[in-house]
Amino acid sequence: MTVAASESSGPRPEVRAVAGVVRGSRDAGVAVFRGIPFAEPPVGALRFAAPQPVRGWSGVREAVSYGPPPPQAGHFGMDALSQEAPGDDWLSVNVWSPDPTPGAGLPVMVWIQGGAYVFGMSGLPEYDGGRLARDGDVVVVTFNYRVGIEGFGQIEGAPPNRGLLDQVAALEWVRDNIRAFGGDPERVTVFGQSAGGGSIAALLAMDRAAGLFRRAIAQSVQGTFFSPDLASDIAAACAAELGLRPTVTDLSGVPPHQLPAAGDALSARMDQWVERWGQPAYRTIPFSPVVDGDILPVTPWQALSDGAGRDIELLVGHTRDEQRLFTAITGLLGEVSEEQAAAALRFLAPSPDGAGRYRHAFPTADPDRLYELVHSDWLFRMPSLHLAQAQAAAGGRTHVYELTWTAPGMGGAFGACHGLDVPLVFGNLDRGRPAMLIGEAPSPEAEALSARMRAAWTSFAAHGDPGWPAYDTEQRLVQVFDTRPAVSAYPEEASRLIWRDHTFPVLPLVDRQRPTARNAAASAGAPIAYDRPRVC
Repeated sequence: MTVAASESSGPRPEVRAVAGVVRGSRDAGVAVFRGIPFAEPPVGALRFAAPQPVRGWSGVREAVSYGPPPPQAGHFGMDALSQEAPGDDWLSVNVWSPDPTPGAGLPVMVWIQGGAYVFGMSGLPEYDGGRLARDGDVVVVTFNYRVGIEGFGQIEGAPPNRGLLDQVAALEWVRDNIRAFGGDPERVTVFGQSAGGGSIAALLAMDRAAGLFRRAIAQSVQGTFFSPDLASDIAAACAAELGLRPTVTDLSGVPPHQLPAAGDALSARMDQWVERWGQPAYRTIPFSPVVDGDILPVTPWQALSDGAGRDIELLVGHTRDEQRLFTAITGLLGEVSEEQAAAALRFLAPSPDGAGRYRHAFPTADPDRLYELVHSDWLFRMPSLHLAQAQAAAGGRTHVYELTWTAPGMGGAFGACHGLDVPLVFGNLDRGRPAMLIGEAPSPEAEALSARMRAAWTSFAAHGDPGWPAYDTEQRLVQVFDTRPAVSAYPEEASRLIWRDHTFPVLPLVDRQRPTARNAAASAGAPIAYDRPRVC
């Protein structure tokens, strides 16, 4: 994106990074540096490759505009927004520092945005780190990573999990450069939401990320992790949308900003693949981290149970009504039928007899409520809770929260929905997409809650203590964020008991007997023209 900073009077800050000198701007007392490359552009010969070290530059590089985002899926108009910023320097970082002098030793908070692994860019106004940096006296870093097919498609000839490798490369940049911006490389906290929370869970399980951060805040952890077989099959179906094979040779010829259209076309028809792909097809999730045994050795829950994160201090939580936003977007809010609720329970509730256990635990719940509960639990709430439980059971320190404050936007219809925590944590209550949740003018109640959450996040980053007791597997104390915050036993006890024995395994290829994407297209008479790419 080419959004320039709003500059205050005074000299513009300059910092000597490893690759060269960058000149930023000042905004409300905070030094801001945007669009600093942390890796070479992953195009041309580097298309679908692991991120490569950025080459240095001579002179002073202007760092006042966000770098161009990676190609995006079409959700929320993100594809059009990404194409407004020409260029292929997708892999860039942005830094907000209250004191950009070497030796200032400030805590560092590195944000990993969400977007279902198919969209997301650090230049969105809701991710502006100025208020968090200024009020919390921390250095805030945001960055871009590859999403969709570019970042997570299982492509023959390419390393898997390229989006996760981008995240590791950004954290290595922080390790090597952040001292020059006033940060302490020994006090790095990663924090992220949704797919960003899932990414943080993955980083906890990755040997390549060891030592790159001391603390982690995982918000609304997306719990989907694919097997290589499942990821390969979905990639084949995606490439078939273009009449191609899922190989570097074939896909490298497709212009980067045209490739996400294939993923969008596949997503529009994923319900046709439910019997083969299972839950991801039911929830329309075409891409997720792949448990490949190397870059990502095991699932995060298994890794933490084995003690992988014992030395990392963890803060994890979710919102109460995670699913509500998605139900509203699909037009089902208040309209869920008994058949739709039954299907959700059948596909998502844990076995054995998860559907029966939900109906027994929530005997008065109507179809809307059951639908929302099982979707929320499967994708976000229980993956987040189980991450905390695995960490605590292995002897690691973890703190848990739930956001239950009802968003005032749209008359409160969204409840405490997915994504509500983002504006509250950053303090950007009146800008960007989440502004619709808060309302046109943030209330004193919203400002007070945001201040409490920002204080908890920055205190955790600085000292490892967000202000409430650590979670254990007996008392299960959590911080409930609402108009009147309180510490209590975990509020979603009924759901916890339903999911108590679930292990969140790798999501498999369900039915190997059904035709592959390529064979299905051929049997239907669709041409498989490998030499002539098309865009749907």
